[in-house]
Amino acid sequence: MLRIYKRIRQTLTHSLLAVAATSPMVLAQGLGNSPYSALGIGELYSPGNVTNMGMGDVGISNANAFYLNLQNPALLARRGRFTIFEVGLMGQSKSISQTISNSLKSQSNFGANLGYLALSFPANSRWNISLSLKPYTYVNYNIRKVEAVAGTPYTAEYNYTGKGGLNKVTFANGFRVTKNIYAGLEGAFMFGNITNSSDARAVVSGSSDIRVTHLNRANYSDIVWKLGAAWRPKLNNTWTLNLGATYDPQMRVKATQTDIYQQTTLTGQAISLPDTLRLNSNAQATLPQQMHFGVSIEKGNTLLVGVDVGFQKWSQYRTAENKQGNLADGTNVAAGLEYTPKPTSNRYRDLITYRAGFQYNKLPYLAGGTQLTDVNGSLGISLPLGAYYVNHLTISLVGGQRGVLSGTQIKEQYVRIGLGFSLNDVWFRKQVVD
Repeated sequence: MLRIYKRIRQTLTHSLLAVAATSPMVLAQGLGNSPYSALGIGELYSPGNVTNMGMGDVGISNANAFYLNLQNPALLARRGRFTIFEVGLMGQSKSISQTISNSLKSQSNFGANLGYLALSFPANSRWNISLSLKPYTYVNYNIRKVEAVAGTPYTAEYNYTGKGGLNKVTFANGFRVTKNIYAGLEGAFMFGNITNSSDARAVVSGSSDIRVTHLNRANYSDIVWKLGAAWRPKLNNTWTLNLGATYDPQMRVKATQTDIYQQTTLTGQAISLPDTLRLNSNAQATLPQQMHFGVSIEKGNTLLVGVDVGFQKWSQYRTAENKQGNLADGTNVAAGLEYTPKPTSNRYRDLITYRAGFQYNKLPYLAGGTQLTDVNGSLGISLPLGAYYVNHLTISLVGGQRGVLSGTQIKEQYVRIGLGFSLNDVWFRKQVVD
């Protein structure tokens, strides 16, 4: 038990140093500038860990004894006697482009963040518990728009900025009901804040410009739930079929909201007193119902191939002001595989795990009445570490594109990298005296 405490401390120290080294980027950018994060509650982080990320985020029906499953709480019960601690780091490089007035405008940016901290341990032979801290969404955008004022020789300038995001502290339980049937329950405390600001001014030559600024800040804090189930019937002595499902009910999340209008100069000096419409007023936002299903087939610990399908009712989303969020229902389809040459071998190269995946997402975002899509492919590798090779360093790489250069759509091409550490040990082991 002392060994894993030392490993956790070392990993935490190294991880926090890595995060601290990029803290301006982490706090300001999340995973980089994204104009679409202005919609809803922002961009959603990947639901799984770095291991799942390398195989298209497939993880609703499949689990591995050496890694945590953050997507289906029921599959925690497959972990057996091992206690596991995981750390994940995420980074993303992105190119954004849009056609404006028949001219192509583009920019590139990079962002990085702590992906998750998670700990799982057995309560008994049929019940496993996990605790995790994970960012759920991020908001980071900065948009400037200039257009002519109809009927005048003047132009108007509009600026829109946003930052913040939501996080989840999760307590999950997985139970082995019978030999092949599993059930899970996850409760999470969701918290965080999102700040959106906008300003407008008329560009008038020869006069002192006045900028009108609107600031909206919403602070969220509430409990959300998830249910999970899995069934693992054996097909024969070699192959096992895995079926899994999760359900996130529609939830009302408590919030407090502040709205302020003010006139300022171009340098930000106040011209008038703030006009406060709301100050920490109580509100509620509605998060949508989500359902995910997975099926996979595995050959021992050597080969696994799986497919996941998800449905998100984002049309149910309501803002903290109980207004429609102008979002559409989303769907996603993912396929992935995982291969370890010889998991019972003593040779290092036979224990390396390789992954590949593909994902097609129908996003909830609408641009000019067209619903955006996201298509990406992924690769991953896990390198065993430490005594008995039960610990792993995992690297996953995802490359994809969403949106196209058509109408008002913004095209985003991205490369996302994940770095994960999985540390395993046996806790609460009875001492044996010879």
